Amino acid sequence: MPGSRAKRLTLWSAVLGSSVVFLDGTVVNVALPAIRADLDTGLAEQQWIVEAYLLTLGSLILVGGSLGDILGRRRVFVWGLVGFGVTSALCAVAPSAVPLIVARALQGIAGALLVPSSLALITATFPGDERGAAIGSWTAWTGMAFVIGPLGGGALIEFVSWRWIFAINVPLVLATLWLVRAGVPESRDEQASPRIDYVGALLASLGLAGPVFALIEQPLYGWSDPLVWVPLVAGLAMLAAFVWHERRTDHPMMPLALFRSRNFAIGNLATLLIYGGLGAATFYVVIFLQQVAGYSPIAAGLALVPITILMWLLSRRFGALSDRIGPRLLMGLGPIVAGIGLVWTGRLGPEVNYVTDLLPGVLLFGLGLSATVAPLTNTVLGAVPQHNAGVASGINNQVARVAALLAIAAIGAVVAATFESELGRSDAEPLSGGSPEVVDASVAAYRTGLGVAGAFVVFGGVISLIGIVNPRREDARPARDEPGAIRIAQPCPEGRRAA
Repeated sequence: MPGSRAKRLTLWSAVLGSSVVFLDGTVVNVALPAIRADLDTGLAEQQWIVEAYLLTLGSLILVGGSLGDILGRRRVFVWGLVGFGVTSALCAVAPSAVPLIVARALQGIAGALLVPSSLALITATFPGDERGAAIGSWTAWTGMAFVIGPLGGGALIEFVSWRWIFAINVPLVLATLWLVRAGVPESRDEQASPRIDYVGALLASLGLAGPVFALIEQPLYGWSDPLVWVPLVAGLAMLAAFVWHERRTDHPMMPLALFRSRNFAIGNLATLLIYGGLGAATFYVVIFLQQVAGYSPIAAGLALVPITILMWLLSRRFGALSDRIGPRLLMGLGPIVAGIGLVWTGRLGPEVNYVTDLLPGVLLFGLGLSATVAPLTNTVLGAVPQHNAGVASGINNQVARVAALLAIAAIGAVVAATFESELGRSDAEPLSGGSPEVVDASVAAYRTGLGVAGAFVVFGGVISLIGIVNPRREDARPARDEPGAIRIAQPCPEGRRAA
């Protein structure tokens, strides 16, 4: 059994390594207007800067967990760290939008290796009676990334350059590598299948890329253009092939048999809707505040921090309440309250008073999300046998990543269509300042986008109210401070066997 020094090094390596990934997930949205001004990007390029990262991270995270189980968690963790450091440097020096988008996609691949291996290292290093406390520490410290990211990133953007939000990852990666080398032990799953579902990963990646590409580029080219409908049809065909392959292979990336559980299936469908609305809303709110309302990067970064604070204070309490009354009511009412908060946030005009116009909606959304996260995570994990808890949590986190990926693209198409309809021409950029006509069209487009995002979240609550079944008292499992719980920017992914 590893000694106390190895445990400390493992915990802090996992915290620091994962935080690097989470910091990038929260700070990039704040940086998009500055990137737009420097690299002359439009809304589509801004979407791709976010989506390329989510696409590779979301589609490969289960594969990353499998590689750690088979090849060694410490080894794969180091690969992920080195890859994330190198790709962060590439992002920092990108001369234009296309190289930045490519580097972001490579960053996502590195993140898919790094984060699941970090949690798997904790699981392997700490014995059962110490594991819960270690994972709780990991959760608390990595959760701070969602506060530090927008604040520190906003300061770097405002006073130095947006490039520093990527460059600063390099010393953080080097510090983590030093900790790993100082004494983090190697571990692997001796019972894991040596076969990895590379075919499933490829089909999932291409299947997601096709519709996302079509939705982002459709406002520019139109649905009738082969550049739009061919990737859309091909992507949907790839997703159908993915389902067919997962049914037939003996080592599936996503075991479809788990979806036979009602609560597991409904819980993941709710995740798709709730975190789709969340991902799209945070993307568009931060852009709107800077490009239309005139907020500084620091002010825009601060705007959504109350959501993280509320979740920090209330999530554990709502998890305990879910144990007493069952998850159904909280999973139903929580998203409905959160969705109303998003609709409120979507009522902004070109002049935004934070306290009276934005904060009430932000607080309402944070309250609803706090009531949702712990019951949702516990329901998904409690719906499957204990030995499947790791892969179930990995699937739930992957669904949340994919939800943000698809929602940003789909709602972006709605935003662009509303903007063009309001303005009557397509030569201006949505969610931008300029003439009064452009500002008015941007406000209308923003309100439509946030309305759709809010509807997604509310619908997730309605589905939970209808479909979730409270477990019998004797079958109920105690709430856990589950590291797979999904927070403000995007969920904290974990490996296949990290639970």
